[in-house]
Amino acid sequence: MSLSRPDRRRTRVAAITAALVMTLPAAAVPARAVSVPSPMAVAAAPDGLDREALAASLDAVRAAGMYGVMASVRDGGQEWLGATGVADVDTGRPMRPRLQHRVGSVTKAFTAVAVLQQVAEDRIDLDAPIARYLPETVPGERGRAITVRMLLDHTSGIGDYVLGAFPSLARNSAKSLDDHRFRHIGPGELVRIGLGAAPTGRPGEKWSYSNTNYVIAGMLLQKVTGEDPEAYITRNVIRKAGLRDTYFPRSAHVLGPHPKMYESYYGLVDPPRDYSVYDMSWAGTAAALVSTTSDLNAFYRKLLRGRLLPAAQLHQMQTTVPVPGEQGGTAMRYGLGLYALDLPCGRVWGHDGAVFGAGTAVLSSADGTRQMSFSHNLMKYQKIACDGTLEPNPIDGAFDAFYLQALCGTSTGARSGKPLAPPAPLPRTKDLAAAMAPRR
Repeated sequence: MSLSRPDRRRTRVAAITAALVMTLPAAAVPARAVSVPSPMAVAAAPDGLDREALAASLDAVRAAGMYGVMASVRDGGQEWLGATGVADVDTGRPMRPRLQHRVGSVTKAFTAVAVLQQVAEDRIDLDAPIARYLPETVPGERGRAITVRMLLDHTSGIGDYVLGAFPSLARNSAKSLDDHRFRHIGPGELVRIGLGAAPTGRPGEKWSYSNTNYVIAGMLLQKVTGEDPEAYITRNVIRKAGLRDTYFPRSAHVLGPHPKMYESYYGLVDPPRDYSVYDMSWAGTAAALVSTTSDLNAFYRKLLRGRLLPAAQLHQMQTTVPVPGEQGGTAMRYGLGLYALDLPCGRVWGHDGAVFGAGTAVLSSADGTRQMSFSHNLMKYQKIACDGTLEPNPIDGAFDAFYLQALCGTSTGARSGKPLAPPAPLPRTKDLAAAMAPRR
């Protein structure tokens, strides 16, 4: 059966919105937005951080349309903290460094570390079928074919649950976002929805991003430890890393000072609405964490320096599969809860994340010396073209330039105060099962 043009567009939009996507916002920003340096910043060394260039690059993101953004950039013992734009559109409250934020799928790295800790204890075998541990959760031949590793590197072929959990999104309606704001949905129900979605491939065949994988990983943790997985991750990963502002929310509220978090949903929510108060049970061990940019840098620094996992398990975490690019080839490589990008200044490791109204990214050099993390508070700003693809937006290029300034720029190489121009759009993961497919 062939589809009419409107039907084809609706189908592609549903694929694009199959779950949450790490996208960057576009909307007019009040002129009162400011850039805020760190009050505890250390003076830049000649080959260290160019604070002027970092502030200019971050301000360019605001000027391109971001409501508000905060960032932390580290080089060795130096840290630059910056913020620009607004944390509250109605009051004009400025964005500030160190605010707490929902970090979405950056959570997956924490969950993967917890699973790998159990691998190190010989309680989980990465290459064992998930049916060995959870035969009733993933039953039949599927459970016997999908391994723990396939869950963690997104090669299981299991579909994403988000469209099923928020069904109005498939009808180009945001009604589900509001109707389910305070709904609690358990991991078993999320997995049931994900397993009921169309498979994205045969087990082990190819990479295809799915939040369902990491909800199953949380259930696996509970099975082998006998503990609530969020409690286990809190004690054995978050506290072990010494993080003070990172936690799984136990209510719909962010506990500490935080920005409001605005969702546009590609113009479907107009004007964008604040979704900072939200029951995050729908995200669980896949995407529910709250954190700060400084905490995320500290987590990745300790992870990559071997403080959270034995060397053998860290090696497994950094064993990757290719992620296909939109125009063919390989866009990046995905490991177990983290991915690798090759920039002009070398390979970096990290993850990005998105929930309704909030986006985050963190990237780190392989030795944890040079790091960047940022969070922003307006999501899915793009417009959708007639063919169902996302139209380019200036905010994308501005963020790419900030990536490169933060990770590759130096005070000797970027004295102009202008952001470095990226050679091409930098790849990002998508917090939805099929986001890349419509655009390949």
